[in-house]
Parts: sequence; structure tokens; C-alpha cells
Amino acid sequence: MTTTYRQPGVVLTDHRFTVPLDHTDPAGETIELYAREVVASEKADRDDLPWLVYLQGGPGFGANRFIGRPAWLGRALEEYRVLLLDQRGTGASTPANRQTLPLRGGPAEQAAYLAHFRADSIVRDCELVRRRVTGGAPWTVLGQSFGGFCTVTYLSLAPEGLAAALITGGLPSLDAHADDVYRAAYPRIERKVAAHYARYPQDVERARRIADHLLTHEVTLPGGHLLTVEAFQSLGILLGGGEGSHRLHHLLEDAFVRTPHGPELSDAFQEEVRGLLSFAAHPLYALVHEAAYGQGDRPTDWAAERVRAEFPQFDAAKALAGDGPLLFTGESIHPWMFDCDPALRPLRETAELVAARTGWPPLYDAARLAANEVPVAAAVYHDDMYVDTAHALTTARRIRGLRTWVTDEFEHDGVRAGGPRVLDRLLALVRDEV
Repeated sequence: MTTTYRQPGVVLTDHRFTVPLDHTDPAGETIELYAREVVASEKADRDDLPWLVYLQGGPGFGANRFIGRPAWLGRALEEYRVLLLDQRGTGASTPANRQTLPLRGGPAEQAAYLAHFRADSIVRDCELVRRRVTGGAPWTVLGQSFGGFCTVTYLSLAPEGLAAALITGGLPSLDAHADDVYRAAYPRIERKVAAHYARYPQDVERARRIADHLLTHEVTLPGGHLLTVEAFQSLGILLGGGEGSHRLHHLLEDAFVRTPHGPELSDAFQEEVRGLLSFAAHPLYALVHEAAYGQGDRPTDWAAERVRAEFPQFDAAKALAGDGPLLFTGESIHPWMFDCDPALRPLRETAELVAARTGWPPLYDAARLAANEVPVAAAVYHDDMYVDTAHALTTARRIRGLRTWVTDEFEHDGVRAGGPRVLDRLLALVRDEV
């Protein structure tokens, strides 16, 4: 089923596809995928445009919605017909959340269902969609963050479907366990926090004051979200974006308001924090985030929470007992989130079963990547808070022909924040123009 309409400068066509839940059982249960095709208005009558499919970050983010032609997309539309795919379980595809997952049955059935929401399934979805929209012609993939992880899986499972592969902030380790990922992440996050406090030294005391308040008061945000000190620390996820440090500063500077009962966290602060912390719009991010690293018989087992214990400087109570700064955390999922967030509470047992799961199939084929023939280019953001640079560069060396652009000009969101420049550079690299 397709629907076509117009926005300023573009013609949009909405597509819906039916795909197997489990690609090893193509005659079994199916789910629906949604994708939005975008073509420049001035090229809408051209049937010869090559295709580019965009795989967004996450896992668990979807809803590629916009008005007009954002900078990176405008650059892509100069040459391509672009497909924005809501990956399975996200956006307008068959949803997977606290409201729909009980249709599967109990927590065990829900966890088994969620095992099909990783990069390998997403790549196989892409291959079915590609054959339907391109007539079988290979297309170019642009993978941002987790979309880059999916792209490396694509190169491993179905390179014949790719004309070229472009990766931004998303070269995964091919064989690191989730423990290794977070053991590398916490020092990186600490550096980002130190840089924030160097830029805004007044935020040291502001963050300590908020944390102290949360340790001595129970705060429930609008909608029922519990704001614990650990939840407050997780706002450090902002520090991975180009404007994140400034956003965090503005959030902290007006946190308190005077009331007849003394200082309290303002309604405005609480409302903004609720929007930043809620997983209501992207519950899969919490449910399968660590599963995105699962390979083999070793469970992920709440890796970020366990590894955090190796870095006591992130303990808020210890920081406040001394004179050190409160450290924020970043892109990590913890079991207490399923107690604090109303969108996740009904899924706590399901999340425990996903964390304990073993027997994950491999996501990458090292031998096939070493023999790769697809033109590949990757933007590696120096000291990226979300993806370890050393892991990324090790993987880059293991993919035959991959060309890297290592830059400290952008943070993890460079493809969006950098206008057309990031995509320009990657296209030039895969075409041997630089």
C-alpha cells in the first residue's frame, strides 16, 4: 500500500511492507514495516534515480518525520531517491511497547519476540524491501550510530544488496562483549563531563545541589516518572551531541524555585527532565540496547550497571560526601530505569529475561568483511561519547577497502549538525575523489 503527497521541495510516498518476524521461518508470523520514500520535487518524474536507504540510530528510534529538506537529506536528494525506514518495532511500523507486547503473552514470550529486533533482522528486512522497491538493483545505505552497526551487519550478511555503504559514528567492535563496550565508555563519559564543567564551572555546584536534593527528597515527575539521583545523572546523555553541553547548562541553571515550603525543583525543570528521561516514545532502546552487542552464549546481564561498579567516582553519594564533582552518565541502560519510568515498569521482567538470554547469533562475519568489495566510508568522531574510537578504528582495519575520516569537528550527531558536509565527504571517499 502506498500514499503519495507533497511537502515544500519534496514528493513523499509512504510504503507499508509485510515481513516475517523470524526470517528463518518465512512462512510464520509476520509484522509490518513502514517506510517513507522522498524525492526532490524537481526530480519526481525521474525513474532512473539510484536509491539510498537511511538507517537511523538507536536501537529503537524511528519516526523519520520532517518538513522540507533538512541539510543532509537535501544533499542526498541531489543524487538519490531516499528511503527512510522505520526499523521494526519503531515509528509507524508494528509497535513493540508496554501496550502491545502483552499481546505476545507473558514476559517469556515477550523476550523471545524481542530477540528478533536486532541488526540481523533489520538487515534481512532491508533486503526484502530493497527487492520490492528497486526491482532488485543494489542501493546505497547511510547508517547513523546503531544504523552504522546495522550497515556492518549488512556487509556481513548481504553485501550483494549494496552499491556503497556510508557510516557515521557507527563502527562497532566485531567481537567485544557489552562489558568491554562499557568498560571503555565510562572513562570517555568522565572526560565529557570534565569538559562540560570546564566550560561551565558554575554547574559543578548546581549539579551537586540538585543531586543532594534528590538524595533527601522523593521527586515524582509529571506522568509518574521517579526522579532519582541516578536518573538525574543519566542526563549526561546530552553531552554526546554538538549542542548537548549547552542544553545541559541551561537545564541546570534554573532548576530551583522558592516556595512557601522552601526551595523546590521547578515545574519547568521537572517537565523538561521528564521529556529527556522518558522512554515512552522509544522503549526498544531500553529493552534491546545491550542485546545489540550480544553474540554467542554469554549474556549481556546488565553490563552497564555491573561495570559502573568498577568506577566508584560515578557514585553520587560518595561524590557528595566529599568535595568532588557529581559525574553524569551517558548512553547506558540500567535495571532501575524499569522501576522509575512508567513506560518501562510493566516490562521489567521481560527486560530481565532479555538480559539473561544466551545463544545470540553472530552479527558480523569477519572473514567476509576482510574480503569486502563494497565501497565503504566511515566518519569516526574523535572521542565520540557513544561509540569508542579505538573500537571503531580496529573494526575499520578489518573491513577491506574501508576508508575512514577521523574528525573532532563534530560530536556523535555530526550527520545532522554538520549540514551537507559529512555526507559530502563520505560520498567523495567511496568514489575515490579525495
